[in-house]
Order: sequence, then C-alpha cells, then structure tokens
Amino acid sequence: MRVRISILLFTIISVLSFAQEKVNDSITRKKITAIKLDKAPKIDGNLDDETWKNIPICKDFVELRPNNGKAEDADFKSEVKIAYDDTGIYVSAMLYDKEPSKISKQLTERDNIENDDFFVLFINGYNDNQQSLELFVTAAGVQADSKITKENGEDFSWNGIWYSAAKIVENGWTVEMKIPFSELRFPKSAVQNWGINFFRQVNRTKTAYTWNHVNNQKGSFLLYDGVLENIKDINPPVRLSFTPYFSTYINNYDGKTTTNFNGGMDVKYGINDAFTFDMTLIPDFGQANFDNSVLNLTPFEQEFTEQRSFFTEGTELFNKGNMFYSRRVGDEPSLSPNVSQDETLVESPAKVKLFNAFKISGRTNKGLGIGFFNGITEKAEATIRNNITGETRKEVLEPWANYNVLVLDQRFNGNSSVTLVNTNTMRSGNFRDANATGILWSINNKKNTYQYYGNVKGSWIMDNGTKFGNKSQLGFGKTSGKNRFDINANFATKNWDINDLGFSTTTNIASYNAWYGYRILQPTKRFNNIYLNNNFTYSHRLEPFLFSTLRFNHNNQFTDKNFRSFGGGIEFTPIGEKDIYEPRKQGRHLNVPGYFDSWIWYESDSRKKLQYNVNIDYYAYNEKGRNKVIPSVFLRYRFNDKFNVIWQFNPVFSNNEIGFAGNDGTNIFMGRRQRNTYENSLTSQFSFNDKMTLSLAFRHYFSDVTYKQFYTLNQDGNLTDYNNFTNNLNGTYNSWNVDIRYSWWFAPGSQLTLLYRNAVSNYQDISRQSFGDNFSTLFNEPMTNNISLRLTYFLDYNRAKNWFKKS
Repeated sequence: MRVRISILLFTIISVLSFAQEKVNDSITRKKITAIKLDKAPKIDGNLDDETWKNIPICKDFVELRPNNGKAEDADFKSEVKIAYDDTGIYVSAMLYDKEPSKISKQLTERDNIENDDFFVLFINGYNDNQQSLELFVTAAGVQADSKITKENGEDFSWNGIWYSAAKIVENGWTVEMKIPFSELRFPKSAVQNWGINFFRQVNRTKTAYTWNHVNNQKGSFLLYDGVLENIKDINPPVRLSFTPYFSTYINNYDGKTTTNFNGGMDVKYGINDAFTFDMTLIPDFGQANFDNSVLNLTPFEQEFTEQRSFFTEGTELFNKGNMFYSRRVGDEPSLSPNVSQDETLVESPAKVKLFNAFKISGRTNKGLGIGFFNGITEKAEATIRNNITGETRKEVLEPWANYNVLVLDQRFNGNSSVTLVNTNTMRSGNFRDANATGILWSINNKKNTYQYYGNVKGSWIMDNGTKFGNKSQLGFGKTSGKNRFDINANFATKNWDINDLGFSTTTNIASYNAWYGYRILQPTKRFNNIYLNNNFTYSHRLEPFLFSTLRFNHNNQFTDKNFRSFGGGIEFTPIGEKDIYEPRKQGRHLNVPGYFDSWIWYESDSRKKLQYNVNIDYYAYNEKGRNKVIPSVFLRYRFNDKFNVIWQFNPVFSNNEIGFAGNDGTNIFMGRRQRNTYENSLTSQFSFNDKMTLSLAFRHYFSDVTYKQFYTLNQDGNLTDYNNFTNNLNGTYNSWNVDIRYSWWFAPGSQLTLLYRNAVSNYQDISRQSFGDNFSTLFNEPMTNNISLRLTYFLDYNRAKNWFKKS
C-alpha cells in the first residue's frame, strides 16, 4: 500500500545558524545555512564518518499528528545534518528510540511503505511553496520517492536515482542519503535558497514529526517548508544519462508459441539546472501492469490508469487541467475494418505502436514552468482477404500521427498560479485532427485562508469541417480553520470533446456545487480527528434547458485513540433525476426515480498483523423492487517483515435497474435488468531484502446481466411496455489475470524483471450460470501465457566518462 502522507517533510543542509522568517503574516520558517564539503561521506548508515563531525544539527522537531504543534517526545528525539558538494546533497539523521527492538521495519518493494518507521526529506529547489520532492527511507532500508504539488498531491510514479542506507543501532536508527544534483531542479543563480523540511514517522505510536512546524489548521502542507540558505559555489556536472533496455518474450496462445527480442533506450539530458529533456527510443511496454477491465454498460468509455513508465514519470506539469490522457498515444485505432460479405479479416491491430516520444520540462527562476511533450505513432493497417480471388488488401485504420502538449504555468505569491495548456493531434491524410486549449487559475489570498479558482477551455475538432466546444469552471472556497466551505459552477457545451488526446464524458451540462466541512484536527478525549462534510449539487441540461439532478450528501469520518477509523453517510435525490446520457441521443432523457443511499465503513488498526476493512453501501430507489447493494471486504495479513498477503472482494448487486437496450432509428429501447458483479483480487509479496522481491497479482472479474422487460422511451422520459423486442442482450463477461513478478534493483535505476503472465477473458450471450459452469466455460477459452525477461541499466555520463579515463 503506497504511502499517502499529506505532510511536509525534510530540510536540506547543515546548520550554521537557525534563523526564522515569517511568511504570509502567520507562517514561521526555520532557516539553516548550507555547508559545502571537501570530502563526501560514505553512504552506509554509519554516522561516525569524519565528514559529519563539524556539521551543525537540525533538531527540535514538532509533532504533526496526532497532537499538532506539540514539542517532540524526548524518547523519539530526531537530529539531522545536511551538507553539499559539487555533485549533490548529503543528509544524515539520528532517529532516537529507547526501544530499538520495537522499531517497525517491514520489507517491501520500492515505493511501497506499509508497517514501517520512516524518514523523509522534502526539498524544493525553487523555494516557491508549491512543489517538492519527497525522498523516503524506511527503517528496513527501502526507498520511496514522489513529486508533490499543491494541485495533484503526491505522485509516486516518479523514480529518482539517489542513494541511501539505514541501520538500527542501540539507541534508535540511522539514515544516510545522497541526492545527486541531476535529480533536483533549481534556477540558475550564484547563491540559492531552497525550501526544505524533514519528516519522521514512529509507526507503533502513529506519531509524526516535522522539523519546521506544519499547521494542519490551514493552507497547503507545502507552505510550511523551512529554508536552506546560501547554497553557492557549486559546479554541477553534466546531467546526461542513458537507460538502455533489453527484453525477450515467449508467448503462447491457442497452441501457438512465438518469441521476440527487443532493445531500446531512454535518454535524459539536463539542458540546464532547471530544464530536462527526456526521450524514449523504440519503447517497449510489454511488462506494464494489466488493466482492470469491466463489463461497461454505461454511455461512456472506461478510463484506464496509465501503466507505462515514460508516461507516468515527471508528468506533473502535463497533468494540469486534466486535459492530457496519455493512454490516447498508442491506443486503439481510430477506425474499425470495413469487411464485405465476400471478405475475411485476416489481421487487425488492437493497438497502435508508439514510434518515439520526448518531453521537455522545467521552471525558470521567475517561477514560469514550461512543459512540452511530443509523441509519434506508426501507421496501423488491417489485412483483409477476398474469399473469391484469394487476394489480400490493406486498410489503414490509423495513419501516422503526431501528438503534442504545451504547458505554461506561472506561479506567484507563494501559493497561486495561472496556467495555459494546449493539446494537439495531427493525423496524416483525411483522418480527423484536433486541438484543445485551456486557461486555468488558482489564486489564494495573502493569509492562505481563501482560494479563488477556475478555468476556461475550448476544443476544436477538424473532420469535414470544424466543431467547437467549450468547458469552464468558477469556484471560491475557505481553506482554513475548523469550518471550511467551497462553492463552484461548471459548464460543458454539447460539442466539448478532447478525446483525441484527453478524456471527456459529460457534455451539454451545467452543475452548481456547494460543500461545507467541519473538522477537528486536535485529539479529543476519544478521537484523534473528526471530519464532517455536507454536499449539495444541482445540475441541468444546457440546450434545451432541462432539470437534471438535485442531490444532497452528508458523510463523516472518525479516527479513535487506537487508530481505528470508521464513518458513514447518506445521500438522496428527493425529486429523482432526468438522465440525459443513458438514451445515447441528443435531446432525449430518461426519468430516474429518486433514491436514498446510506453507507457505513470500518478500518481496523493498520499496525496489527491482521488488518481488515469492511464497507456496505445500500441504494433504495423510489420504485418497487429497485435497489443496489455494494459491500466490500479488505483483508491483509503480515506473516512477518518479509511476507504479506492481501485479499479484496468487491461485489455489486443491482436489482431492476433501467438501461439502454438499443434503437431502430425511430424508437429508443430501454431494458429492466438484474446485474450481479463479483471482483476478487489477491496480491502478495515476499521481499528477500530491500532490493529484491517476488510478488503475485491476481484478479478475477465476473459480471452477468439478465434482462426482464423491455420498453420504448417516450419524449417525456417515461417508459412504455414493449413486448416485441427479440434481441438477446443477456450476457456474462469474465476477465482473469495472474502476474508473478520477480524484481531485482541491482543498482540505482537498474532493474532485472522476470514476469510470468496468464490471462483469459470471454463474453457469452447467456447469464445466470452456476459458478462452476461459468469457470468451466472461461477455462475452455484459449489462454495467453507469457514469460518475459527485461533488463534495464542506468548509465550516468559522468561515471562512464571516468571509466574511459581510467582505461
């Protein structure tokens, strides 16, 4: 389970003096002067290196949670030192603990922190309180890293190249770190001041501490960095690295076995201290995680998480405004094959192949962030054979295409920004082109107690003419104190469409939302924190005007003194809903009866060997026999510090729902249906050490739908019985995936991965089979069995240059 801490963590450097400054009239920032080293320390977890002896100590940590603002416990005192040389930043931490045998030190895979004590460095080369790097080291020596921004939170897809060691000693545990300048971004300046904070978590008491106090009553955590001052006289080396890869695959499907061998490379070049060029040449994404596909009966396509590392690393600028959906680059072809009655489809590509891609990103010393992405995909063709003549022909389903994204993001006043985003898709020939542009803003007042935000976006589709659509938002909220609120309005016209390089669903809609929240962030007699939230939503169709939804929601969350969390809520639509999307035709709508939804949930103490989370959600509609039940179960058991297993079960039972069944050009047909869905997943991991793991990921998804009655949809949104519907829409969809993965991080940035993958899926036009019959049918389908080996090796130009000098 990835760490999701909304905290500020760490400070960079050594201390000559601890000064303080105030930001925004209320935030005090500790200050520390950076010290440059003549000799680098050895990164081994031993703090007796001569280098550290004359470096001042960062101390006097402050409790972040549960008792925000309290001085650190004397039993868990923390002392940190920081320094730098021409190659990077060095950190040592002495983390005292009177009972070292009780330090939590579960071994996990990189970027996963579970039952662990851990230390974190937060560092911001721009000192603008809006972004930081988070570098984690657990007591077991496991690394994790992420980029954190005010808009997007933590992004653990970024994997930096840095060095660390941890060691448990008689009076606590120690950490040593080196972060090369190649992993940091900072403006070009003779003397620099960076934002910095240190964070420590003591797992067995669930207590967290930071060096610079983080006030949880207001503002972003990123506001509360300390300052690392007077970084000067550095001469960082050339930032150039290569990551070549080699991979081989053995594939078996339906009795046929194929093999292939691939090679390629990623290149990273530091244009200057602030800007970086990344490029992937001949990419290979064969070992990306499988997609959690479902039986999708909604009017909208399913959105999948990006699994390809090039598109997940260092993309915080490109995620601005949610206008870039990277899965479009190398997605399914735009067209389907056109096959006549006398022809047979011989071959049709499921995906378009990515030829190459690059991105440039960074930020100037004036706070202007610039990001540019460009990707090129190859032509995809189907092969079709004429059954009479035997001749074959090629049909272009997707031509050569170019995709690019440009982002300009200006930050100012410590916690505000204005952003321009442009996306563009150009396809060769007579295929459709597209462009989208958005202007976004987020403005906070000087005291960081109120926020004004919004955006204006436009989309242009060029396909036998130009179609223009737009989307906009305007909002205002209070972001501090126990009582908080937010109000916003959102609009999307019927021609809004960014689906060539983005992801858009609802159109021709206006919605107005209000939220009020009350929170208790200091412990009470029985609880560590309490959150109470109330939401109101009203929406209507734009053209022509039609009321759509009026919805009320209340939800709450409590965490008790034993760190057990629980809560629940209610939601209801008192006058029903007019669904403008389910009919799949502009200008039509379906009347949906009002519902009352209630739910409760419970999460046990995650420090225990056995953790269990349960949830039950029940929808009762204002229509006889119509309801929906959504239970879920999560169980995790830690056998020891090396081995754990997680099981999740997520069924959904929807009774008498109404959904689209088809149309005949005149009538729109709706069906009343019973739908049962079962999703089982099992994951486990055995860690040999902090660099080597063996993991299992299993998922079986099964959903069946049975239609009971059909109707025609009237113009007023009501239904009329229709007894002549002859199409069989009953169906069952199965998806089965098993991944067994061995990973060895044998050097920073270098990895050997051996993967076995087993997958099968099927759709049958029958439903309500027994569990055994369903499984038998599924496993009679041809299965995909795949074994792959992939080796990536990180090669730094400066290190390689020294090799050649020695030789």
